[in-house]
Amino acid sequence: MALKGIDIFKLTPKTNCKDCGQPTCMAFAMKVAQGTVQIEQCPHMSPEALDALGEATAPPMKSFKVGAGGEEYALGGETVLFRHEKTFVSKPLFAVSTSPDEIDATIIGVCKIDYERISERMCVELVYIEYAGDKVAFAEAAKKAAAANRTLVLATSDADAAKEALAVAAEGKPILNGANPSNFEAFAALATEHGVALGVTADDLDSLHDTVQAIEKAGVKDILIDVGAASIKDAFAKAVQVRRAALKSGDRSLGYPSIVNVAALAPGDAHMQTALASVFILKYGSVIVMDGMSYAQALPLYGLRQNIFTDPQKPMTVEVGVYPINGADQNSICALTVDFALTYFIISGEIERSGVPVNLLIPDAGGYSVLTAWAAGKLSAGSIAKFIKEADIESKIQNRNLLIPGKVAVLKGELEENLPDWNIVVAPNEAVSLVKFLKELEC
Repeated sequence: MALKGIDIFKLTPKTNCKDCGQPTCMAFAMKVAQGTVQIEQCPHMSPEALDALGEATAPPMKSFKVGAGGEEYALGGETVLFRHEKTFVSKPLFAVSTSPDEIDATIIGVCKIDYERISERMCVELVYIEYAGDKVAFAEAAKKAAAANRTLVLATSDADAAKEALAVAAEGKPILNGANPSNFEAFAALATEHGVALGVTADDLDSLHDTVQAIEKAGVKDILIDVGAASIKDAFAKAVQVRRAALKSGDRSLGYPSIVNVAALAPGDAHMQTALASVFILKYGSVIVMDGMSYAQALPLYGLRQNIFTDPQKPMTVEVGVYPINGADQNSICALTVDFALTYFIISGEIERSGVPVNLLIPDAGGYSVLTAWAAGKLSAGSIAKFIKEADIESKIQNRNLLIPGKVAVLKGELEENLPDWNIVVAPNEAVSLVKFLKELEC
């Protein structure tokens, strides 16, 4: 079996695998080729063999991390162009563009966009600081942004300015974005010295390809490709062509994550930036730069990103537990639904609209919708009663009225047997009817 011209049989010793009894080269080569194990797991592989096979078995797009500590993020590692082929690997990161003069206001704004959705933190991950001609101010802005616990993108084509900023911010492993065909030697040296990722751009793909190859030869391993801001059409074309060249044509010189500066593509137009950001979430932006982000922009963009960059075969679920809505307390009624995230957000949203205090109970339903969970045996009178007992609901909540989804009204009788102290109320079939139902409910 050969991988990229390398014969794995010649690199592995002819010993028998302790697990399956087959020759190690045959058993392990098959598993490596199928992608079920990593080549490093073989106890018989020599360091020389691992080095020879490392590049051949690596993803066509380089994977690496930026940032440090709790603000460390993965980029790259993608193996397919489309989500339906296989789960995407690394979600795009959002950056807010700023200048040294605006850094204080930017940090305040960035810190406001920070919330949790389905057990995932939603925040502006990066601060994109653009050099404005003053090296001292640029370095000071980098220092302030680093202190705000955000990973930085230092955007400058001036090597001296980059050097000043890295002197105070390199510890946070920022992205240095500014290499081009005329300055790549100095920037490659800075990236190597400080161990940071390097962003590179060029006017056309041929020049970009040659520059990336030259930077690779200079020893820089972590590279991002800035698709530029000549026009929306040009940026989109470059993002797609770079990804296709890496994943379809196997050109590893273009196999790197991309930076898309929608702030420069649509300056001052928040609506257009939001629209472009949504496009590049789908079509291959790894770092998406905007010139500000409000909740109105963040909510749809983060929701889209989360939907695209999750495993389509594993439903998104909310954590099992009790969710007080509208200031619910121990005297408020209880309502029950499943842990499927979409169902939870629909039901909780309608309850919020009603203004009625409700304790929303979420048992483990396998991540299914209501009817699917019931059909699969994940939502039954027994499982609901077990959840109420194990979560110690009866000692936490004094109200004994429990609303169940209308589509599983069949459970009412069994629940009354399993929970004799509770008044089981069948809610409407459709969530949209909940507002009127809750306002008129007398419990």
